[in-house]
Amino acid sequence: MEISWNDFKKVDMRVGTIIEIQDFPEAMNPAYKMKIDFGEKLGIKKTSAQITKRYKKEELLNRQIVAIVNFPVKQIANFMSECLVLGSVGENNDVVLLHPGMQVENGLRIS
Repeated sequence: MEISWNDFKKVDMRVGTIIEIQDFPEAMNPAYKMKIDFGEKLGIKKTSAQITKRYKKEELLNRQIVAIVNFPVKQIANFMSECLVLGSVGENNDVVLLHPGMQVENGLRIS
């Protein structure tokens, strides 16, 4: 299905840095809870991600990622998710996170 340029412009994808990460045992599938810093304008947002197959918490702390920041808040178990971290999904739902190729300012928009 094709989308229009105007549809694409509605999706607000930003670079952020993971500043806190915890196990999320209440989730139906193995996941982490994270706080991500999207810079001064957007601030810190919370999310969860099913990325435990490939990543250890220590590897993710202070790592830059790409996320959609303009979805409505979504409740996942007892947690309110405020953004959606992006990644490519392979076999067995193995997720590889999207990230900038070099360190950039938090909050930069992906276009």
